[in-house]
Amino acid sequence: MTKDLNFLPGELDRTSTFYVAGHRGLVGSAIWRRLEAEGFSSLVGRSSTELDLKDRDAVFRFFAETKPRYVVLAAAKVGGILANNTRPVDFLSENLRIQVNVLDAAREQGVERLLFLGSSCIYPKLAGQPIREESLLTGHLEPTNDAYAIAKIAGIIHVQAIRRQYGLPWISAMPTNLYGPGDNFSPQGSHVLPALIRRYDEAVISRASTVTNWGSGSPRREFLHVDDMAAACLHLMENYDGADQVNVGTGTDVTIKELASMVAEAVGFEGTIAWDTSKPDGTPQKLLDVSKLADAGWRARTSLSDGIKSTVDWYRANIDHVRA
Repeated sequence: MTKDLNFLPGELDRTSTFYVAGHRGLVGSAIWRRLEAEGFSSLVGRSSTELDLKDRDAVFRFFAETKPRYVVLAAAKVGGILANNTRPVDFLSENLRIQVNVLDAAREQGVERLLFLGSSCIYPKLAGQPIREESLLTGHLEPTNDAYAIAKIAGIIHVQAIRRQYGLPWISAMPTNLYGPGDNFSPQGSHVLPALIRRYDEAVISRASTVTNWGSGSPRREFLHVDDMAAACLHLMENYDGADQVNVGTGTDVTIKELASMVAEAVGFEGTIAWDTSKPDGTPQKLLDVSKLADAGWRARTSLSDGIKSTVDWYRANIDHVRA
């Protein structure tokens, strides 16, 4: 039965069951921390060993048993350029299955408020900068991560379809490059900022004189601290209702060369920074237009320099337990 779409966002009930899919990942763990700090008392999370979100029957049983009122879908298979470029089938197939299972089960249980998290890679490789939400599906994707992008685009369309067919006021948010506590610091599977932190920290420990990075260093990227992302997610769930995805970022960017210099300074590396131009750069620039987010009443608070310093501190304090 189609429900009335006349929904006005408002404060979520802190006592209602709130399921965070992917609560141990970078984004999910930050959202969990934020919800706890905000007084949510009925948080539900399952590790991948406890609940395989690719198992449709198991997901439907879980939703039938827990009956969450609110859901954030932060679970996903993620990785950097190398992982996306060499294993596209994994990123397409696994993410599609996770999304379809969770969204279908949530719809069957009538979940009141759901936030689907995507990625800024959904936008065309040569989209005008800064990238507006309206740029979706207007051009070719960056080929090094097109499979992952297609999966996330499918999630956005799925949420929009749920709104049209069933009237549930679900929303989607598209974060820029995220970093912070709980990130993946693996040399093979990490994104650029945690990869740089690990690379430069190891160079300091080994007293290496040179650190070589992928590409030319000329691409421009935007970075958002994951705790800011978590704050934005809750803000959107309580203050935004619309079919279009919402960009979540800072509205400012830096070159990868500038980023590398900031990381080197944060870890205390004083050697030479070199660049391997035989490796791919990826998209020339990805800067999100965050006007819609600002109109909803939210802006990022953590500066990139402060965020990098705190992430380096976290990495060093948790080096025996980080995903590496």
